[in-house]
Amino acid sequence: MAELINSKRASLPSKQQGQFINKILLKIPIKKAAELCGISEKTIRDWRREKFSMDLKSIQTLSRITKISLPINLEIKPRYWYVNKGSSMGGIAVFKKYGRVGGDPESRKTKWFKWWNETGRFKKHPIINVRLPIKKPRKTKGLAEFFGILIGDGGITQRQITITLNHVDDKEYCDFVIKLIKKLFGVQPSVYHDVKNSVNDIVISRTKLVDFLHSLGLPIGNKVKQKIDIPKWIKQNRGFLISCIRGLVDTDGCVIRHSYSVNGKNYNYKKIAFSSRSEPLIKSVYNSLKKNGLSARITKDGKDVRIESKDEVRKYFEVIGSHNPKHLKKYYK
Repeated sequence: MAELINSKRASLPSKQQGQFINKILLKIPIKKAAELCGISEKTIRDWRREKFSMDLKSIQTLSRITKISLPINLEIKPRYWYVNKGSSMGGIAVFKKYGRVGGDPESRKTKWFKWWNETGRFKKHPIINVRLPIKKPRKTKGLAEFFGILIGDGGITQRQITITLNHVDDKEYCDFVIKLIKKLFGVQPSVYHDVKNSVNDIVISRTKLVDFLHSLGLPIGNKVKQKIDIPKWIKQNRGFLISCIRGLVDTDGCVIRHSYSVNGKNYNYKKIAFSSRSEPLIKSVYNSLKKNGLSARITKDGKDVRIESKDEVRKYFEVIGSHNPKHLKKYYK
């Protein structure tokens, strides 16, 4: 609630607000713009019609995502700046009649706090407190694999989860992830294509889902700074751990073809590499592979786990496996 009250407004001269929003919507769909700002599509349309002034935080977010510069003559104002203008004449009349405006402020404040503590804070606001439902799955191999996918190529904010996959190489895997999300949580995610970076963003805007995932060990915000790791409930179950490792390597891992020559003869074999900047996660993946009978090593820079021998790579696909056709094609080719 404090965020709504303290937010600033972005004021622009007539027609310039509508022109700015039109530029934004040429870059991204209105649905994505609304989700990025945590507002409704109707609000975006109202901004375009210049029915209301824009929220400053939202306009800054849209500007950053679309790389469209903020208008030069943008003016930042308090959230309810227009109230003073609209109420000044009435306020003067009331003051002349009663000697003050709005009654006794201390009495009003006391009454409000009494109402809030006894009644207000227990009421559900028709807009703010509405949380869209999700299906809460029990702990399964499928949920553990989803955790691996999200830890690998995902991110969590206060209201959304996003999984980013390559538009071309991971096209088939993207379909697998979407089906898994629908099966686990009963939610149809949105998919946005970022042309510039050639990626697909799989987005779910559900506060309840964020709360559920966070309660099971996933951090909200920068996962590297928070030293993300595999949650304990997954580590304690071998089947869950295998599924989680599969999700991690399917997203943040790759199959490498290593070629070399000896006495004029060419040789090549496949390696598997998993990369992360989280030290606890690197150590957990390494230990998990060892626990499942696989030989691996951590590179000198501490950012990669490698499986390098031909037999160990074969064993990985037998024990851990993959749901990413990109990895399977590279290995079996």
